[in-house]
Amino acid sequence: MIYLLKFGASFVLPPGIFFVAFAWLAVYCWRRHKRQIALWLVGITFIFYLLSTNLVAERLLGDLESVYEPPVKPAGDVIVMLGGGALQDTPDVDGRGSLCSSPANRLLAAVRLHNELQIPILLSGGQVYDDSGREALIARRVLLSLGVKESDILLEDRSLNTRQNAELSGRVLSAHGLQQPILVTSAFHMERAVLNFAKANITVTPYPTDYMVNRRHEFHYIKLAPSVSALTNTVIVLQEKLRTFVTRYIE
Repeated sequence: MIYLLKFGASFVLPPGIFFVAFAWLAVYCWRRHKRQIALWLVGITFIFYLLSTNLVAERLLGDLESVYEPPVKPAGDVIVMLGGGALQDTPDVDGRGSLCSSPANRLLAAVRLHNELQIPILLSGGQVYDDSGREALIARRVLLSLGVKESDILLEDRSLNTRQNAELSGRVLSAHGLQQPILVTSAFHMERAVLNFAKANITVTPYPTDYMVNRRHEFHYIKLAPSVSALTNTVIVLQEKLRTFVTRYIE
């Protein structure tokens, strides 16, 4: 009964309510003998609906997250953690400004790798917008509060995108004589990140983290319910595919 209520509610709230509205509009056009328009509406609405379901989004995102596997025994001389968003003035335990959820998960993985391997962490990420935080500096403050020594933290705080992450991190690595970076970023972002580092002539050991979906997908009818979160995950996949294409063939 709980799942049935959730399923029904998904067609009352966005984006489900829009699919209902477009379905009624298609019926209206069909009855007015505007059948070509009705068929187009049905087709577009059905595709949009599928992309808004976890049934489709989980598989698309799962495939993207599976491009690279984290090594069982990672080896390298530095951990490079890429930023992914920060808030400038939100309250935190020991100051103001905080990392968004994805870079926070990346940071957790970086700290755990640091504790295991005892190698430095290079934080890469600048201030993308006027009202966003300077990611590397916020991450540095968090690392210090977690007990990481200041001497084990390297900074690259000027990059605004993944290409600049790679290029500017490469300069820091060269300046410190580091040649075996372990790259930490979200699993959905890893394919494009590795490509950008390769174009900057940097060979990395990928260590994906911040997974968003299970590897094993079980069917449940609730996964046919449209949701904003499922649509967001689908958009993440489409954005990554587009940006990877641009990186590989245009930039």
